[in-house]
Amino acid sequence: MTDPAKKIQKIYTILKGNYPEAATFLVHRNPYELMIAVILSARTTDEQVNKVTVKLFAEYPDPPSLMKADIKDVERIVFPTGFYKTKARNIIGAAAGVVEKFGGNVPRSMDELLSLPGVGRKSANVIRGHCFNKPAVIVDTHFSRVAKRLGLTEAVDPGGIERDIVSLCPKAIQTEFSMLLNVHGREVCTARKPHCSSCPVSSVCSFFCNN
Repeated sequence: MTDPAKKIQKIYTILKGNYPEAATFLVHRNPYELMIAVILSARTTDEQVNKVTVKLFAEYPDPPSLMKADIKDVERIVFPTGFYKTKARNIIGAAAGVVEKFGGNVPRSMDELLSLPGVGRKSANVIRGHCFNKPAVIVDTHFSRVAKRLGLTEAVDPGGIERDIVSLCPKAIQTEFSMLLNVHGREVCTARKPHCSSCPVSSVCSFFCNN
């Protein structure tokens, strides 16, 4: 299939049929909890983050309580996620930013989210897509790998991958398309040994067709 936009639509339709409940794996009840969870998710598993946030949110249920927390107590709680000193500093700083700059509400705009410690474009897109229903292309390692193998982008850096997909994918399905590729990367198009023989989109996959 030579038309990239049509290719995306076909991939979306097929994967949606295979993964009808694709959504973020980070357990959360509100934008504050997702913001903190996604900051903690850097270089660790969602499962590990979900274990940690149960205790973290019991102790600090909102931005005002977290911004006033003793950093040593927060470090102790988030220690299992790795890089705990940086993450503790970032989540306290992000909570403080939400209170001091945005009246206690997690902001919706990309620029405002990026002003918060520990929040990069991927994290901001997760929040915008899942909490505020904004168009969001969420570029993580799974998404990047699958998008490249499918031939949807030749970019190497996350910013370039995001721009390529944004230019091809309709806004209405960007967030869902992101999660579908993410789940597909976890379940079938794995890093070391993709299961091409059981892949529902192998017929339009550049990696499969060229190997």
